[in-house]
Amino acid sequence: MSEPGSPAAALDRPPSRRRVLVRGVVQGVGFRPYVYTLAIGLDLRGHVTNTPEGVIAEVEGAPEAVARFCDGVAAHAPPLARVDSVDHEEMAATGDTTFSILASRTDGPARTLIPPDTATCAACLRELADPADRRHRHPFVNCTHCGPRFTIVTGLPYDRAHTTMADFPMCPDCGREYADPADRRFHAQPVACPACGPRLRLLVPRPGETGPPRPVTGDDPVAGARRLLADGAVLAVKGLGGYHLACDATNPDAVALLRRRKARGDKPFAVMARGLDDLAHLVRLGTEERGLLTGPTRPIVLLRRAATAPVAHAPWPADSVAPGSPDLGVMLPYTPLHHLLLGLPGDADGSRLLVMTSGNVSGEPIVTDDAEALRRLAHLADAWLTHDRPIHVPCDDSVLRVCDGEPLMVRRARGYAPLPLTLPVPVRPALAVGGDLKNAFCLGEGRRAWLSAHVGDMDDLATQHAFERAVAQLESITPVRAGLLAADRHPGYRSARWAARNAAGRPVVRVQHHHAHVAAAMAEAGLDGSVPVLGVAFDGTGYGDDGAVWGGEFLLADYDGFVRFGHLAYVPLPGGDAAVHRPYRMALAHLRAAGIDWSDDLACTSACPPDERRVLARQLERDLNCAPTSSMGRLFDAVASLTGVCHRSGYEAQAAVELEAAALTAPAGDTGAYGFTVRGAPPERTAGPGGGAPRRATGPVPAPLLADPAPLFTAIVGDLRAGVAPGLVAARFHRAVAGLVHRLCALARKRHGVDTVALTGGVFANSLLSSACAAALRRDGFTVLRHHLVPPGDGGLALGQLMVAARAGERSGATD
Repeated sequence: MSEPGSPAAALDRPPSRRRVLVRGVVQGVGFRPYVYTLAIGLDLRGHVTNTPEGVIAEVEGAPEAVARFCDGVAAHAPPLARVDSVDHEEMAATGDTTFSILASRTDGPARTLIPPDTATCAACLRELADPADRRHRHPFVNCTHCGPRFTIVTGLPYDRAHTTMADFPMCPDCGREYADPADRRFHAQPVACPACGPRLRLLVPRPGETGPPRPVTGDDPVAGARRLLADGAVLAVKGLGGYHLACDATNPDAVALLRRRKARGDKPFAVMARGLDDLAHLVRLGTEERGLLTGPTRPIVLLRRAATAPVAHAPWPADSVAPGSPDLGVMLPYTPLHHLLLGLPGDADGSRLLVMTSGNVSGEPIVTDDAEALRRLAHLADAWLTHDRPIHVPCDDSVLRVCDGEPLMVRRARGYAPLPLTLPVPVRPALAVGGDLKNAFCLGEGRRAWLSAHVGDMDDLATQHAFERAVAQLESITPVRAGLLAADRHPGYRSARWAARNAAGRPVVRVQHHHAHVAAAMAEAGLDGSVPVLGVAFDGTGYGDDGAVWGGEFLLADYDGFVRFGHLAYVPLPGGDAAVHRPYRMALAHLRAAGIDWSDDLACTSACPPDERRVLARQLERDLNCAPTSSMGRLFDAVASLTGVCHRSGYEAQAAVELEAAALTAPAGDTGAYGFTVRGAPPERTAGPGGGAPRRATGPVPAPLLADPAPLFTAIVGDLRAGVAPGLVAARFHRAVAGLVHRLCALARKRHGVDTVALTGGVFANSLLSSACAAALRRDGFTVLRHHLVPPGDGGLALGQLMVAARAGERSGATD
């Protein structure tokens, strides 16, 4: 008999067998090959398979080896994997003699997570550029560590048969790689090569011919596309999640052509650069920005423009690409096709900077279908660089910026969707439909929330259809079967109407717009709602409980409800959308409210045509079509026009963007700021869906405070008449708003003991304002919550709706 603890004793012990369930992002990331290699290395037998619930492995062998497998399976997972949980249970040994990868199982509800699309990895890029490699210049090279995932998935579990690669049978060489556990492409579902993969085509209309464009033959499609771009053409390029429209960013005529065709107005374009070296003279690059640009997600990163470009560099028509903006949206290539289009080392000269904008007319959803691309982009593009791998899920480029060294999500899509967010408290199964601008919706259950990729603005019928398809697609890959729906309280929102039409007997909980913004910030920060926060919710518009247009709000809130602690004083919104598109109308409305004459020496007065000015004066006198508004976004518009910075807004927040740009030109050292008058108001109570205020606030509920900007306008007019530069006025205005935030937060702490502040709403995409507010609050001991994973604007609204409604759904809620 062997001595206890000796190697021989270990051999005497019977083998152990365990069933291991790994949940998380574990399909499409090389997790089964990783498990195979780990098991073989520990001399274990058994098998591993994909299931709708996750990856399941059964391992058998020496008890110590089985224990090491269970303890270590999450520790060294593949780079794209995200392990949420590992559960294992003892089983009877079966005497397996090998370890194998089994075919995927399709039984049971979908509980695994689909990974997002990922930028081409370094190993695949080396193959792309290596003339000796069989995938040299192959536009679809990928492996288990990179390439398409979310946009090609048609079902679960994640296998080739459930992707748009199903119609591309592997050649013998790819088949050997796919079956070889030692290969980087072991069970890589999108694997392909020039012999068996998708085909690239360049389509160009024939002069004098009608009908669809025809493929260019006898030439490399990429080389032909690069020549067209060099000649000033606009090219439709099929990407991972849809078509881009591309042109040479250094050719102002090509940029102007694309801008005119797309009805883009002055809205900035994003550019794609060949590498970081091509950006150094254009923008300010910090460590965090470099990490985002070169990482696996490769979003568009908003970077501060450099003041000047060295003469030695190529011409840079910044004003044609991003007119009036302090930032330039930049991304690096994230597909092999992008790398080829911008040129590999040794390629002929071509543009190293391309405008890359969504393939659509402004306001419509991105085009994904090839036939639709030929039809819908016919008046926009001169040629199409396309291929025959279908896109199943539309997905725009994500947009981020760095604020105070931390990421700030502006648009959440490629590279991030459909990864779920972890919730601080469990929620009932629910679907939150979001808002009508920058729509994204959210499915949630338990402690997970699946925030959709960016959908778009719901005023377009095509976007509404895209929304409906996106809801069905996300429901098909998540376990959520919504028992209630959540929507905005605005009676005219198309998203809310959709929820009402599709409720099918389920309750529809209406959530106040700015309460949802605050709840989203709380959820992202991991707050359980046991202590209220002061939510500073600044945006352009949100339907208020009193019927007014809110947007400059200070809400004492938790998930159960809110009290309106303070807000900007109401001013008329003359003409609704007319005031949004013509900021001089808001400036004149604010001047009238402040008792300041509309004298001709003021820029906003001269910007308003005399006939319109007379009508506007009567409109304000008689209060005709003048909804009251407390919007901070509209206050930015008014100041932008008053200073002469922007009188007409061609895209959302244009006036605010250009006012921020002006503020950045102010000389350092100025500490001047303007002031608001803060006064009390008649008692007013507002509430969450459950009908109550925050349950855990301390002290009596105050009458809401009113922040009146009248003295601010008086001071600005005085400065302008004294010859103070608009940039300096803009900087002082930003400091005034930051000072107001600090002042009201200090009052809330004094009255209610609230020391956590959530900065939320689209206005806080302004990094100058966000940074100033956060700095002032932190110096005074406040905990400041800002968005990092979820947009502060309406793209994050659905997360907050989910948190409020799913909790409210446990009790009697405000439902349709």
